[in-house]
Amino acid sequence: MRYDLVIFDNDGVLVDSEPISNRILAGYLTELGHPTTYEDSIRDYMGSAMHRIHELVLERTGQRLPGDFDDLFHARVFAAFERELKPVGGAVDVLEKLAADGVPYCVASSGSHERIRVGHRTTGLDRWFEEGRVFSSQDVGRGKPAPDLFLYAAERMGVVPERCVVVEDSPLGVEAAVAAGMDVYGFTAMTPAERLAGATELFGDMRELADLLV
Repeated sequence: MRYDLVIFDNDGVLVDSEPISNRILAGYLTELGHPTTYEDSIRDYMGSAMHRIHELVLERTGQRLPGDFDDLFHARVFAAFERELKPVGGAVDVLEKLAADGVPYCVASSGSHERIRVGHRTTGLDRWFEEGRVFSSQDVGRGKPAPDLFLYAAERMGVVPERCVVVEDSPLGVEAAVAAGMDVYGFTAMTPAERLAGATELFGDMRELADLLV
């Protein structure tokens, strides 16, 4: 293995949550008078921490989202997760391989700790991620595209940035990993390859990842 730590994004990389959450986000923003299509949501918000959604809406419309926006959005998302959420195809195979080979790994997500835990519990991925392997944008001052979250995860895991690789599916995540001085493998299952052009490597099937890392 050429790396000492594999840092996974969560949504769209480990759990197939992006179609669910972006469908709900687009619908909710539209309800609130900010017409948003599913495609708009994927383009503008995929990989974002919640604060970025608030900032973009305010910047574009001059209007603030309601104070209970986050709570109601997450309630809708978590209910849909319970009904629909599945692991990304091949994610369990990669985790099994890393664990068998003794390669350290963790998750560093723009989502809240609660969102990460609900997704992992629903899909059975919680068995791979004990408390010390889970990092959220809640843990740092700035979310992606700032490098803070990835640098924090590496520090907590005891690995220098240049020995880390990040697995990401969003342009914001790729930008954050590059800014952190880490290699980044861009997962193109939902994101056009050209939007992840800054990545060290690109791949379209999670089952390919283990072989790419060696």
